[in-house]
Amino acid sequence: MPFPFTPNHVQLIAACYPPNANLLTAGPDYRPNSQELSRLTYYASNRPGKINKLTGELERRVRVDCKKAQTGNLRARATLLITLAIIKALATECRRDISLLSSSLLGSISITLTCLSQDLEVAARTASVFAAWTTYTDGHLIGADRYVTEEHMNCLQVFSRMGRMDGPNLDHEVRNRTRLLGLNALLGVVASDVLFYSSAQFAPQITSLIPALIVPLWNVEQTTLEHEFSSVKDQPTSPYISGFRDRPAVERRAASIHLHVDGDKGPTSGDVANTALRALSLLLEHSNAMQAGIIMKAVFDCLDDTGGWQRTDHCEWLAVKIADWTQYQYRYAIPSRLVEALVEQQDAQHTTPRHIALAAMVKTVFTSPTPLVNLSTSDIISSLITLILRRIIVNTDDPLLPTLVECIASLGTHVYYADQIQDLAGELVSRLSLIETTGLGNGRIVSDSARAQAVRCLLAALQGLIHAADIHDAAKEDLPEDGRSRKSPIISTPVPSDANHVKPSRRSKVSPEVWHETLTLLCDAQYCVRADYAGALVSYVKHEIPRLGDYIDGDGVRRARPLQEGPVRQAGTLSSVMYGDSTTRLLNALHADIYLLATSSVLGIGASSSSNTTPPTSDAGDAPSAPSDASAPTADDSVNLDSPPESRDNSRRSTAIPPRTRKTSVMLRLLQNAPRRLSSSANASASLSDYGNILAILTAVHENLPVRALLTGVPMLLALDGACQHDNATDPAIAQRIRVLKELLAKVWLVVGTVWSCSDVTEAANKALSSQPSSGLPDLAEVHPGILQSAKEPQPFDTSSPSNSPLPTWDSEALLMSIVSNTNVQNATGLDRQGLLRRLAAQWTPEIAFKESIEAQTSYDGFNDKVSPLVKVAPALMHIDNMSLQSLARSTRGVGVTDLREALEGRRSLSNPNLAANRAPSLSTLEHTSIGAHGESPLRQVRSRPQQRKIGSPNEVRDLLNKLGIGKQNGNSNMLKSSFPILQKTEQKTKSPTIPPYKT
Repeated sequence: MPFPFTPNHVQLIAACYPPNANLLTAGPDYRPNSQELSRLTYYASNRPGKINKLTGELERRVRVDCKKAQTGNLRARATLLITLAIIKALATECRRDISLLSSSLLGSISITLTCLSQDLEVAARTASVFAAWTTYTDGHLIGADRYVTEEHMNCLQVFSRMGRMDGPNLDHEVRNRTRLLGLNALLGVVASDVLFYSSAQFAPQITSLIPALIVPLWNVEQTTLEHEFSSVKDQPTSPYISGFRDRPAVERRAASIHLHVDGDKGPTSGDVANTALRALSLLLEHSNAMQAGIIMKAVFDCLDDTGGWQRTDHCEWLAVKIADWTQYQYRYAIPSRLVEALVEQQDAQHTTPRHIALAAMVKTVFTSPTPLVNLSTSDIISSLITLILRRIIVNTDDPLLPTLVECIASLGTHVYYADQIQDLAGELVSRLSLIETTGLGNGRIVSDSARAQAVRCLLAALQGLIHAADIHDAAKEDLPEDGRSRKSPIISTPVPSDANHVKPSRRSKVSPEVWHETLTLLCDAQYCVRADYAGALVSYVKHEIPRLGDYIDGDGVRRARPLQEGPVRQAGTLSSVMYGDSTTRLLNALHADIYLLATSSVLGIGASSSSNTTPPTSDAGDAPSAPSDASAPTADDSVNLDSPPESRDNSRRSTAIPPRTRKTSVMLRLLQNAPRRLSSSANASASLSDYGNILAILTAVHENLPVRALLTGVPMLLALDGACQHDNATDPAIAQRIRVLKELLAKVWLVVGTVWSCSDVTEAANKALSSQPSSGLPDLAEVHPGILQSAKEPQPFDTSSPSNSPLPTWDSEALLMSIVSNTNVQNATGLDRQGLLRRLAAQWTPEIAFKESIEAQTSYDGFNDKVSPLVKVAPALMHIDNMSLQSLARSTRGVGVTDLREALEGRRSLSNPNLAANRAPSLSTLEHTSIGAHGESPLRQVRSRPQQRKIGSPNEVRDLLNKLGIGKQNGNSNMLKSSFPILQKTEQKTKSPTIPPYKT
């Protein structure tokens, strides 16, 4: 019987307990009296002001019972379990006033877990109370109330330790039971507002949560993870857990956590992993980009503490699932954070398992079927390139390099705008050019092997990036416009298993202007770079380079198509070929570099700096004369482009010259000094493997770009044939090299004859090849895009072959006449026999071809129109002081009497507001050569010549009168005519004489 002066709330609580004699027999449920509990909850729900007193009394009882139960008092333990059930009932019924219960409730849970965390039955009852609180609270007390925040964090840490509990002496079944209890309690936190309400408290809570969600996944095999993941995917979490954040508090239902029944089959590690996967997926589904980044950082810290980086397969699997679980618009944060974590330790002296696992995770995420919108591919590729270069500086043979190359290549599987691959390729090419000219380390002395390794890594990444963008074509044949099937490119990147991911990218191809910057690598000083670039170049020509009118039939013969190629299309194709489009310029530079590789004794931009002297040639008559152009670079320039960075002073020499200008200057110098004939004093540096690579390149060019290859390549073949014509080849090495070159030329002529169905050329080439034993030109090594292969070694010349055998011979003039007389050639090019002969028999030198590849053809600018359309629309679109366009066009202001007076007095041209004195001074290109061709500084301002006073031109007066509406109107009058005197004179000759009512 209660004491008469006992407060009412204490009496209501005491009535809920069974008599003391029945406490030990109240198990296993240990529930309070149902009728008295209903009175208590009714009293609390209708009198919110009494909730603090009720929960305070309950917390006091919990603290007393915990201390007694800790010493083994079974009655106190039974009372504690009943008290926890009362607290849960109050939390459920008073859910609207849950904030009034939070302080005492969390205090009770915290003291219970601290004292009796090993008692699984008490821990289960405590976890059930905690789950009820997380279900109904809105989390606004977290961070605002210090006591509530501290107790909540203490509860999280205890449940997290339970979720990852392990020990050598711990029973397997007990361990799994304990982990399930902890994970179920954490599942309630993940799904509630308590985790997401305060942004400041999100990171501390995640730091406590994540280890419990990650460690159980690492204790099972990947096959088990896949099985449990399928179960989670097919049977999602209960809607009361996954969706109660969107429900009103009245409609929510708290999960009830029970202990596993003794005697039944204990929970397996798969069951624990299943619960962890559900909690982790639910956490990421509710997170934004910033929160996803915090989660990733917590995962990294957990793997650091537990040594989880050793299991790379688990890391890759987890990275893909995390990206898949994250909301669609926030997935970009996952690979971005992975790359950031990888770059954080880029200067480590040794590669750690963390590096290897992170790189593998990046590659796996990019190659997975999960779309990653809003991904900043330019920032990621820049970071990965920088990381590659830093790792090469630390260790040239760093084991992380192949994976990093695959990471860059895998970026090609995510194409979100048309020019994305071209932009990424441009970034790689710019880095290649910079490394090629200045090396590594920003002026630091780095070995040649490190430089070569850097170039090879970026080349492999570039090739893999391009091919990965076409991964959707890996399983089907690529059909060009002519309908002939070609073999699909070799794709090393794993093809995603999800068919929904295989979609056409509709990307734009990497333009020849971008690839043009890499051609100098064909003449690099190190063979491993030359070999890798030859494979990349052949792949680019076969699968990427644009083919405007260049195609061949299925039998390998190039024929004209009257239905597809009319006169207009043929004229456009011929104009682009003759006057130089980007593909033609690329082929011009390519043939110049091939000639240099085949004949020069000096290779590589850095190699030419060893001496400022001209390489020796065969004889004085064959040596190229000194360039007469004063602007052409020479070895005695004031700025030594080839000197190492540490030998330069602090002047502008090391910074004022861009890498492209430097490469152009050095390459032009090498091409000018290339020998016109092979001799003992000018023996070439190319190995036998180089000649095999040249054959593969020329074969690919003639088979895939037959028209352009014919017009740009045949003159080079004739010049290279002339370099082999040596009357006194007594040196065995020179004789052997000439024999190899002859065999190379014969095989190329055989390809040309086959492509154009020219039987005379084919028979002559076969006859030349059959007249001598083969020198064994090696084939181009197999290319695997996106894979960093081992450095290739050159195959030397076979010294055992006889040097006195006769050289293969053919009549080059007869071959040329057969080509120009071929009907297929004439139909494809649109030129007659004489036109072809003039084109193909023109003088060809490597420096001429190189200049044509970088100099703009002015004759093509005015081929279709007398005035560029850009100049016509520039005055209406541009309202700035533009010296290149706006100065060429007149203003759109009205025409008046003042204009007529100025025209009569000859001052019309001086009144052009775009040429006024207050405008910027004009720039002239008449006294300067091309910047790209000769490495000159930008255009310098020159003083304009004084204009002489002249009498008004009849045409100017007549045009002004026509504009004023006097006399006959000329509908073709153009305001730009006065700015183009040359065009005016042409029009003046064709127009009829002036007619009344005025005379001139």
